[in-house]
Order: sequence, then C-alpha cells, then structure tokens
Amino acid sequence: MSLHLLLAAAIFCCITRIFAIGQPASIGFADTQGGLKLADTSSAPTIVIDSKDWKGVTRAGNDLANDFGLVTGTKGKTATSTSNLSNTTSVIIAGTLGKSPIIDSLVSAGKLDVSKIKGKWESFTSAVVASPAQGISSALVLAGSDKRGTIYALYDVSEQIGVSPWYWFADVPPKSHNAIYALPDTKMQGPPSIKYRGIFLNDEQPALTNWMKEKYNGVYNSAFHARVFELLLRLRANYFWPAMWASKFYVDDAKNGPLADEMGIVMGTSHTEPMARADKEKVKPWDWTTNQANLKTYMRDGVMRAKDWDVVWTMGMRGDGDTASPTLDAKTLTDVITYQQSILRSGLGVSNTSSVPQMWCVYKEVGGYYQAGMQVPDDITILWSDDNSGNIQRLPIPREALRVGNAGVYYHFDYVGDPRNYKWINTIQLSKTWQQMHLAHQKNATQIWIVNVGDLKPLELPISHFLDMAYDMSGFMAPDSTDAWLQAWAAREFGQQVAQGTAEVMATYGKLIVRRKYELLNMSPFLYSTANYDEAERVLHEWEDLQVKTQALYDKLDAGTQTAFFEMVLHPVIAGRVVQQVYINAGRNKAHAAQKRMSTNELANDVKAAYAQDSVIQKRYHGLLNGKWNHMMDQVHFGYTYW
Repeated sequence: MSLHLLLAAAIFCCITRIFAIGQPASIGFADTQGGLKLADTSSAPTIVIDSKDWKGVTRAGNDLANDFGLVTGTKGKTATSTSNLSNTTSVIIAGTLGKSPIIDSLVSAGKLDVSKIKGKWESFTSAVVASPAQGISSALVLAGSDKRGTIYALYDVSEQIGVSPWYWFADVPPKSHNAIYALPDTKMQGPPSIKYRGIFLNDEQPALTNWMKEKYNGVYNSAFHARVFELLLRLRANYFWPAMWASKFYVDDAKNGPLADEMGIVMGTSHTEPMARADKEKVKPWDWTTNQANLKTYMRDGVMRAKDWDVVWTMGMRGDGDTASPTLDAKTLTDVITYQQSILRSGLGVSNTSSVPQMWCVYKEVGGYYQAGMQVPDDITILWSDDNSGNIQRLPIPREALRVGNAGVYYHFDYVGDPRNYKWINTIQLSKTWQQMHLAHQKNATQIWIVNVGDLKPLELPISHFLDMAYDMSGFMAPDSTDAWLQAWAAREFGQQVAQGTAEVMATYGKLIVRRKYELLNMSPFLYSTANYDEAERVLHEWEDLQVKTQALYDKLDAGTQTAFFEMVLHPVIAGRVVQQVYINAGRNKAHAAQKRMSTNELANDVKAAYAQDSVIQKRYHGLLNGKWNHMMDQVHFGYTYW
C-alpha cells in the first residue's frame, strides 16, 4: 500500500466502529472511561434545545430523537429546558452561540470552550460536560457557531450512530446498536472548505417529472422540498438550485421559500434565472434591448419577494430557455448587472453589495463576454463551468485571486443539450471528479461548488463524493484519497463486510463507464474493434465479470440492505452491462454478417434477448418498495441521438 493511501485510510479509519465519513469521532458503541451512555434498547436521550434557538435547529433535534429510535428501538425525547430532567436520564444539549441561553450560560460559566468556533462559518464543537445544569450529572453538549453549525452537529451524531443521510432517498437501513456512548473527547468541526455547497435539481422529462406527477401531483411543493433539504443538511450541504423546467419554486408552493430559510438552506437559481426568479416566470419577449422596463420589474420583484431569506443572487442574464441571447453583448450585460446591483442595494437596504452573496455563472456563450473584456464587479462570485462533460474550462488566474467575491465551479453529473444528453443513470468516474475539484480547490475557486444532478436519484454516490470534498477537502489531498473514501462510503451504506468489495466494484465501474457514456454509444462508427485483439469481446467480458462480483456481494446482504445496494451499486452494473451487451454484440453481428459467419444469427438472438432484459431490469427498479421509485428509470437510453 502506498504512503498516500495509508494516510488516506487513516483519515477514514473510523469506519470500523462508526459510520460517519472522514470526520473526528464523538460517538462509540462500547463503554469508555470518561464517556457518557446515551442510549440502549430501553432508554434514549432527551435532546434539549432552547425555544429561543433557530426553528431549523429544533427540527434537526427532532430528527435526531427519531434517529435514536431507528437505531436502538427506543426513540429519544425533546425538551426546551433542562428543568425536571433526572440524573437517570441521558441528556444531549444542543444550541447556537448567541441564540441559545442554555449554551451561552455554559460558555459564561467556563464549562464549554467555544473559542475555536466563535465567529466561524458553519462550525461546531461537541464535548461531554459535567454538571451542565442542576440535577444533570453530565451531558453531551453540541454548540454551533451559527444555525447550520448546530444543525450539522446534530446530524453528525445521527450519522455516527448509524443513520445514513440516504436513509430515505436511497433506502439505506439504519445500523442497529444495543448501546450508544458519547466519547470523552472534545470535537471541533468546520469551517467548511467551500462556503456554498449544493446541487442543481434539473428536472428534465421524463423520470423525475413523471415520479413527481405520481407522488406529489406534479407539484414541487414544500413536502417534497423538506425531503431534499433534509438530505442536503445531512450531507453537510447548504445551497440549492431548484428544478426549473416544469416548476416555479416560490410560486408553486408559498411555503417553499420560508421552509428553505427555516431549515437553513441557502437558495439560488440556475445560470439562466436571474434575481431569484424562475424561468417559467419570465416576461416575454425576454430581451433587455426591447423590453427593458418589464425585465426590470421582473428582477426587482424577485428581490422584494426573497429579500428576507438566505439567498445567493444569480446575476446577469442569458437568452430565453437556457439559450444564448441574440441581442446581448458585453456592454449590455454590464448594464444589466449594474441595474441588478442597484436593486439589491435598495431592496435589501444596504449601501453597498460587498456583503451580499452574488454569483455570475460563466456558462457556454457567457464566457465570450468575459473573454472580450467585460468588467465584472469585484464583489460578485465568478462561477466557472465545466464543458458539460466534467472538464472545468477555466479557473482563477493570479490577477483574479484577490477578488472579494472570489470564484466557484458549476459542474455536471447530468447534462441536457448538444451534442447529446446524459441523464439516465450514474456515468461518473469519481477519480475524475476528484482531479477536477482538487484543481479548483488548489486554484482557490472556493466560494461556491454547485453540481447539476438531474433527477438526483440515480446519482447518490457521486453526490456524496462531491459534497464530502466540498465540506472538507483536507481528506482529499492525495490522488488515491478517493479509494479510501469509497470504502468508507460503502461501509456506512452497506456494512463493513462488503465495504472493500463494493469499493472495488464502483472503482471498476467508473473505469468502464468513463470510456463512453451510455447515451453516446454509436453503431456507426462503433466504439470498439470487432476485428483486432478481440477488443469488443474483452470489454463485454469485463462488464460480465463485474456483474458476477457485484451479485456475489449483493447475495451476502440482508434483504433490507439489498434494496439500497441494488439502487446504488447492482442496478447500474447490471443495467450498464445490458446496454454494453446490446451495442457490442450488435457490432459483432454486423461484422460477422459481412464475413458470412454462422455465428451471425446467434449474435442477433443474443442482442434481442439482452434488449428484452433491459425492460425487466427497469421493472425491477420501479417495483422496489411497492413502487416507491416508479418512473425513475423512464429515461430513454438506446438510440438516443437527439436531445
């Protein structure tokens, strides 16, 4: 094993006894001197959160109380005061500096040291504190520097006791434990490596949209967003671009905006939706030169609607419907941004915008304006984009290094556009993502990382990887750090017994799929040689061998864990193998027909059988858990040549 890999493994070594990835441990499952028993199969902690604290903190505390029940069978309780809690009751006290009188009193009494987190962004400390209140001999205390710092502290305990962030969206079963202890060590965490970290839910037809029609009557409402926001917070993310093609976030459900703010999610909008307005709200014609008055009203109304909430404002504009504008140029776009900053000052009641989060996404044709010499205000974050295929096109150069707004990255795990889409299932090689995001971090593009995740559901693994890097890049400095991370991820989701094998499977899957995404496979010209070195056959054998290994891991698991394993590991392997088999053996069939070989018809029959298998696999996925994820595999993926 290389020195780099040993170091990376040390960072993630906690997988043998806890299930949090890459962060210091504060929870164990055996009695430790100086530790504190929190729960067993017949008792659970009371979680105390002051009523004056943020509502989002209270919400996360309720989730933690429920999570204890998922792990031990006994649900925790919540309280707003330390009064009337007996010495026999285990207690967790959580709160935010300056918002929780309980936490502030512990700090004032010298019982809790917060010097390393005070004033820091999204940071927290945890410690076992003796005699935190009358009648309580000791308690686990979680203190956050701000709202999200405290929320992350609570969900950090949830993850460590055995509840995956993906317990709902990927059906990962909680890990059962007979007893849970708080370790006697003081833990500090944060601030994150990247300030704003999140996902773009790009809701192109048909998968997510059809699922939403069945489960939520087609409305991206607050009930749906509560699920998404909880997932993001459990993954230590904080930033969200909502679905845009068939929805209007603030209009479809009036509760959406307040809910995001309450839970602690910073809202944004995509690169083509300025000033917190949805694409479907745009005035027509969408043209600054001919309809400027109406566009100004549209933008001003966006500021006034979202001004009381946590927002990163999308600046500039593009053409209508995620296209280039035929009338915009660098000078006109400068005028647009000048106006937008003026309405931010007036709408938010500030004298300048240096403290207002703003971003301008340099996507597709927009980069040409900047290259032509367009001057962007220093306090706006420049969000550099990849080429839609995972290659970041530009990063900050030395003269841009001191910009107040800094820089960030808009990345793609899913893409809709020319020359072809890729949006069916996971086609991401994690080591490629690491290489690009490590480069972005080294070049100080650290203000925003946002990734297009399409329907969200088939991309659980790359989303976790991306957001873990964004939260704490210190564990990802070596080229082989993703290998150790992948094993830790597999242990958290499926258990230690299959962790190494699962990591090997998904690393191999990444190697195979990076050669060509499913939607980019062609019959003419065919990707692999059917004449030289048995290339096509060897590639197919690689997929077949991978499926055999993956199936063997699946067979070792209990029924509950098999569901999650199928969704995130086995399904992409077997579904991917079928697509490869269809294309490869169709290519071989064509070559053998030209040679008038007897095997021509045999290969034709194989292609037909494999093609029929595709629908069987799709139905298996859609039938999971009585149709919980019905329609998530609706996306066309054979002969998909026009987006």
